[in-house]
Amino acid sequence: MAQKFKLSVLDVSPVASGSTSTEALRNTLDLAQLADRLGFTRYWLAEHHNTPLIASSAPEVMIGHVADVTKRIRVGSGGIMLPNHTPLKVAETFRVLEALHPHRIDLGLGRAPGTDSLTALLLRRSREALNADDFPARLEDLLAFLDSGFPENHPLQRVRAMPDDVEMPDVWLLGSSDFSAILSAQMGLRFAFAHHINPPPAIGALRLYRENFQPSEYLKQPEALIGVSVVCAETDERARELAKPLQLVLLRFRTGKMGRFPTIEEANDYPYSGEERAVIEMNRDRSFIGSPRTVHEQLTRLATEGGVDEIMVTTMTHDHADRRRSYELLAEAFDLGK
Repeated sequence: MAQKFKLSVLDVSPVASGSTSTEALRNTLDLAQLADRLGFTRYWLAEHHNTPLIASSAPEVMIGHVADVTKRIRVGSGGIMLPNHTPLKVAETFRVLEALHPHRIDLGLGRAPGTDSLTALLLRRSREALNADDFPARLEDLLAFLDSGFPENHPLQRVRAMPDDVEMPDVWLLGSSDFSAILSAQMGLRFAFAHHINPPPAIGALRLYRENFQPSEYLKQPEALIGVSVVCAETDERARELAKPLQLVLLRFRTGKMGRFPTIEEANDYPYSGEERAVIEMNRDRSFIGSPRTVHEQLTRLATEGGVDEIMVTTMTHDHADRRRSYELLAEAFDLGK
């Protein structure tokens, strides 16, 4: 019998050319309701700053709204960039979310700034904080605030994250390298690898996580997922057409010239240089593009090699209807809800 895979959604609330951030955020709520009905496992919101392309700058706000308009699906962050925030504030925020939506909240944590260096400096408030390599220490403080508190004689022992009468959300570490794989394994936490950000080390990092996993009070067996970029349509040809704007976005990302998510026409009319076309070719392995059969085969192979049974999909197209359809086709291909 073929292995059954779970599908989840990572949403950055992309702002399309000719559209507004308000529409982008409303599209997120609409897509979340669709994913809930289709049988997706979880719906995560990302944290990005200072880019007109992405409306998702405050995932903790959107998590509450998404959870309000859905019934079953788990909702969480993909992720909260912990160095941008104090552990106490993150713990309080997610305790409130857990109190409002019991057993449905995920806290995914990352260590990248989710923005450019100047904006990161403003978020972290000093060059010392910007350059500090203190993610493990921040994580330990956060877990203490979320769980049973600090040990006796600890200087923070008297400080508790409120409300303190709710269960802690599921904690995930996000990463695109070996660092988070090893750290999550050593601390006995769940791990999500961002293949869409850095494909080459994905399989090795997931293997490292499983091989080094140490059971903890939070998790007895390793639990991991892989995050992927997908554009799915009825045919391979149509999917490639829909993915052209995404290829332009990835190209612009390298140069810092981020704008709204372009249309297919804008992508076709862009005057690509030879060097830029080479970059697009280099980026092809960052996305899975094709018909349901094509994408199902590719994702199944990747997840099997990575030893995971959950695939988290981020899909960016100019038209929201095409994005909805991509997720519908994936749900059918993977027999979700059956």
